[in-house]
Amino acid sequence: MTENDVDSDLLNEVEAGGEGAKGSSVSTHSSGFRDFLLKPELLRAIVDCGFEHPTELQHECIPQAIRGMDVLCQAKPGMGKTALFVLATLQQLEPVTGQVSVLVMCPTKQLAFQISKEYKRFSKFMPTVKVAVFVGGLSKKKDMEVLKGGSPHIVVGTPGRTHALIRSQTLNPRHIKHFILDECDKMVRQLDILRDIQEIFHKTPKEKQVMMFSATLKKEIRPVCTKLMKNVNTTPPPPPPPSSPCAPSLLLSVLPHPTEQRAEVLSLCNLH
Repeated sequence: MTENDVDSDLLNEVEAGGEGAKGSSVSTHSSGFRDFLLKPELLRAIVDCGFEHPTELQHECIPQAIRGMDVLCQAKPGMGKTALFVLATLQQLEPVTGQVSVLVMCPTKQLAFQISKEYKRFSKFMPTVKVAVFVGGLSKKKDMEVLKGGSPHIVVGTPGRTHALIRSQTLNPRHIKHFILDECDKMVRQLDILRDIQEIFHKTPKEKQVMMFSATLKKEIRPVCTKLMKNVNTTPPPPPPPSSPCAPSLLLSVLPHPTEQRAEVLSLCNLH
């Protein structure tokens, strides 16, 4: 399966919110991406994609994420969560030859290629950044050849293949600074996948940023997710009044990086 096999409809779901996203019903914020003080290369890519204003989710979360805080976020598809963690990790990325700094895992190969495309389009003016996709169902030998030819800075993959490459010692997780799970609920509720994720997690450095995203985050799933984070407050505040302008179905738990002073933010907006 190649990147061109990915359904174009799937790709549209991860577009960042903004005036450039024509026909989008996602609520955007009056602030601009420039307010986040992003790298010039990132701002150039955002403008090139036609986006001007972040979604409510991005406005709420990007400032915290780019500071290295841990994030546990529930949001409906189309709210720009993929662009959120892509921009946050690219902002913090300092590429080092031969070192993987960002690891993103998701449940399907289609989503992995989808996320990879987002990284490539937002890093189009960052020529030194290398992105690779490692998923089950494709040649493991080719994956190993890619890694032996020079480790990418960003790896997007499924847990099973990622774990297999780590066990074979062709993928080195010791320099990972950002650990991301997309559609985490679909992975952690399956014991075999959860086992892979836990073993991968424990092979990465203790000092790292952890971000998890899901469209649905059931109560029984949250404790599993928060075990991979530190000092997580899982008790949401009372829901806002019906007139609240907040974006629908947004659960955001933001946690500081272990090296920073600890503070917690938890917002709940019209969560169903």
